[in-house]
Amino acid sequence: MLELPGEANTVAFIGLLGGIALGLAARIGRFCTLGAIEDFLYGSDDRRMRMWLIAIGVAIVGTHIAISTDLFDSAEAAYLDRVWNPLGTIIGGLMFGYGMALSGNCGYGALARLGGGDLRSFVIVLVMGLSAYFVMSGPLAHLRVTLFPVETDATSAQGFTQLFEGFGIAPLATGLVAGGALLIWAIASAEMRRSPGHMFWGAVVGLAIVSGWIGTYWVAMAGFEAEPIETHTFAAPVGDTIFYSMTASGNALSFSVGSVLGVVIGAALGSYSKGHFRWEACEDPRELRRQIMGAAIMGPGAILAVGCSVGQGISAFSVLAFSAPLAFLAIFVGAAVGLKQLITGFAPAE
Repeated sequence: MLELPGEANTVAFIGLLGGIALGLAARIGRFCTLGAIEDFLYGSDDRRMRMWLIAIGVAIVGTHIAISTDLFDSAEAAYLDRVWNPLGTIIGGLMFGYGMALSGNCGYGALARLGGGDLRSFVIVLVMGLSAYFVMSGPLAHLRVTLFPVETDATSAQGFTQLFEGFGIAPLATGLVAGGALLIWAIASAEMRRSPGHMFWGAVVGLAIVSGWIGTYWVAMAGFEAEPIETHTFAAPVGDTIFYSMTASGNALSFSVGSVLGVVIGAALGSYSKGHFRWEACEDPRELRRQIMGAAIMGPGAILAVGCSVGQGISAFSVLAFSAPLAFLAIFVGAAVGLKQLITGFAPAE
């Protein structure tokens, strides 16, 4: 079945479809990590934060249903295969959140804004992708590994599902309880229940994450090439896409490239459908300098945390990795500090 399109093209297509859904969610559903945090802290509106929780809850439930029906093996997920480094998660999460606030968007959000014609986001995407590669496999890679050693093929549980399974609790039960609790919490607000759009697009984001796990696992099992089993995240994949754009003649497509391009395409379609597409550029060099600085912090932060606001904030949550709740909190705190600096400054009130 995979002989004609090939494994690499198939996983890229799976990433493309999921990315388009994510791009539509960003532009039509206004799904945005930084926007959710800003609304919660300064807008007295927690609907987009609850939307994020719906995405996590749906991703957890869907992923664990896939595990229980043998459509996915969570042991193959990088978030569970790598030995968790809490210090890397905290430092990386704080860096990512702070950089996200300075740049005005996470990697996913910047791709979505780029799809809407925002040329400032093009600069953010380039700088974040390059800075991520700088510490992942570039000049600072050896320093990163020295300070934050990477150990794969973990022999002990690196996630709550694995941990509870050791006590005889089925993965499906763990997933339904954890994901169901988040979903109940998310829709407990009457205001949220009056916002079906928020609930719908939150669920779309969660299902896009599940589709990545199931799709890449199917290709890995059905094909002959060693394709990685992964789902959507937007730090290193942005660098992967930049690298592919320069080496396409001697390189293969990947899930990451499809995912990144899908978000841009989905965002463009969503922007046109709403009549919001317009070309924008930065008129203030000081603003652009701040955004470049934020993107340069955000990329390395995502590498240290082993994921961004989508990678750790939703994808790692979907397999209930130990790192996910701490990364979520660190990103939130880092973003809160950055927003405070931008909105109110650090000077004490008189």
